[in-house]
Amino acid sequence: MLVDEIKEHVVHVMIPFWKNLKDEEFGGFFGLVDFNLNLDKKAPKGCILNSRILWFFSNAYKVFQDESLLLYATHAYNFLLKQCYDVENGGVYWSLNYDGTVLDSTKHTYNQAFAIYALSSYYGVTGEKQALETAYELFELIEHKCRDEIGYLEAFNSTFHPIENDKLSEEGIIADKTMNTLLHVFEAYTELYRVTKDQNIGNKMRYIMDIIEENVFNIEKRRQEVFFDSNMNSLLDLHSYGHDIEAAWLVDRGCEILADTVYSSKMRKITDVLEKEIYTIAFNGHSIANECKEGIVDHTRVWWAQAEAMVGFMNGYLKDRDKSYYLEAVIKIWQFIKEHMIDSRENSEWFYDVDSAGNPSSKKAIVEPWKCPYHNGRMCFEIIRRAENAS
Repeated sequence: MLVDEIKEHVVHVMIPFWKNLKDEEFGGFFGLVDFNLNLDKKAPKGCILNSRILWFFSNAYKVFQDESLLLYATHAYNFLLKQCYDVENGGVYWSLNYDGTVLDSTKHTYNQAFAIYALSSYYGVTGEKQALETAYELFELIEHKCRDEIGYLEAFNSTFHPIENDKLSEEGIIADKTMNTLLHVFEAYTELYRVTKDQNIGNKMRYIMDIIEENVFNIEKRRQEVFFDSNMNSLLDLHSYGHDIEAAWLVDRGCEILADTVYSSKMRKITDVLEKEIYTIAFNGHSIANECKEGIVDHTRVWWAQAEAMVGFMNGYLKDRDKSYYLEAVIKIWQFIKEHMIDSRENSEWFYDVDSAGNPSSKKAIVEPWKCPYHNGRMCFEIIRRAENAS
């Protein structure tokens, strides 16, 4: 029943909603639908948003084999290559104006990773060689320009000179390195490895897992640290619940794709802890809270964190079927999402966030540079995939 409902939701809500945002005149997809469902055709177009839409339609096609989905993926792919990608200096811009001209030429490692992620998925369903070539170019760029001897750096100008990382920092803290970027570089490399089995990429995945084990995972606090200085010292007492449950299943997924028993065993000691901790302290019986900063819990229910919790707890259950409480959590969170996160208004999708009682807690946009079909779409695809593999 759960899988049937999720399939129904993707086919009849998510896919039509994102199809309607296709920009036939200037390419890509429109960048803003406000809380009141007003479409702004002249809003900036985030390149992360476009990469994630490319990823979404590529994977929707993979799951449903509907040829129309491939047309939308190709539309996003062409926009990424022709507008988002800097042919002269390499890399993907941060954002564009509505007409495809450059708005913010920042090159962020996080952004390069999502382009790799999307291009790899597109290559996986089409065999398009240029998509793979571009993914490799971005991989080499990250490894040669976005990394030091300790880990992965964050923000650069258009010619890859380091600049202040204001886009992935918060609370007045400017981080030299972040857990978030590291996690999504790993995610991107996992997808690139999946479609190539390139051992060089596999070794970089192992390198990242070593950083997670040695510098990011805090064994005493049973969590990942979030913001770091250049030497990977934590800068803020922050527990990001959504990122921890997301990391648990993404790392397990990476180990599964690598088929490396040594790393699978080593990293499971971390992922099992992250799953259990989030279940224990962040899950209230129907949804998970946002985060805990300096001992104060933010009880906002954010759309992406609920989606990641569903996958993370499903992953925990499938690793150990005796932990049926994880499966129960998946079902409870889906019920909460259906009742409160999914916007029942016509031609809408999910709310950005709701309060702990399930009421929309902000007037945040339904679509904006960070609000996309990636987390909730991926949750749907992962639940479908895992259910089919388990049957």
